[in-house]
Amino acid sequence: MDLCLSIKGISFLLQTGIGILGNVLVLLTYIHIVCFDPHLLPVDMILCHLAFSNLMLLLTRCVPQTMDVFGLRDLLNDAGCKVVIYSYRIARALSVCITCMLSVFQAVMLTPALPFWLRLKTMLPRLVIPTFAALWLMNMAVCIAAPFFSIAPKNGTVPAFTLNLGFCHVDFRDNLSYVINGVAVSGRDFVFVGLMLGSSGYILVVLHRHARRSQNVRRSQAGGASMETRAANTVITLVSLYAVFFGIDNVIWMYMLTVDQVPPLVADMRVWFSSCYASLSPFLIMTSNKKVKNRIMCVSANDQEQLS
Repeated sequence: MDLCLSIKGISFLLQTGIGILGNVLVLLTYIHIVCFDPHLLPVDMILCHLAFSNLMLLLTRCVPQTMDVFGLRDLLNDAGCKVVIYSYRIARALSVCITCMLSVFQAVMLTPALPFWLRLKTMLPRLVIPTFAALWLMNMAVCIAAPFFSIAPKNGTVPAFTLNLGFCHVDFRDNLSYVINGVAVSGRDFVFVGLMLGSSGYILVVLHRHARRSQNVRRSQAGGASMETRAANTVITLVSLYAVFFGIDNVIWMYMLTVDQVPPLVADMRVWFSSCYASLSPFLIMTSNKKVKNRIMCVSANDQEQLS
């Protein structure tokens, strides 16, 4: 294995291992929380679902990619490729949709106490699970074409208009199918990223107004404002993190749409950057979400007491 391949393999291995560990830890923490308090807050339900989507993304994309980099060939047959690629497309779509959902939810919770917004705020907790179901159904329908183009690698050259993922090929057969797929995926992502950036911009405006209030007003609302501010800052950071890697991902994707055969290195770079959010976001949740952070510290302290 040459130096370039070794660096690529180690990069994917670290990203995959750290990301899976982080998302599993977030999910286990929420399971532990549910054991003591079955009624999760809506924001916790959204964060838990985000961790699950990101874990699913890493398992269906980065794990086979890492195995392929280290020389494990013929991992999947045609049926396996169809299942893995379809699951990955759904997980990737859910990651952006649920991040957008989190941003919009937090923006609505910070709106003024006007009759319309008050009614919407009272409805939101009941809409969380139906929204999850709607997002799953929508993305399963949007990504339904992926299995039809996914095949196991065959010996010989890679045909034109084919995404060579190493462990699988996505063969679009002609330029029209290739471009339509790229525009559909990018268009959906841009809509949700636009929504999350708009709602995050509103959150920043609200936080700026809070910062300009007098010291007495801030002091009188210290408990609630502090909690809202922490939640809003978490959302802003998650959205900023996603926007950075989304931008890099789509710059590479736009280049890929302009060539008949995508160089393997370019495809690998896109996979790595597009998976960074899934690997890093759970650690942001653990450090910024007080409930998750306290539960992890509590469990760690109990384990240390038992060992001592």
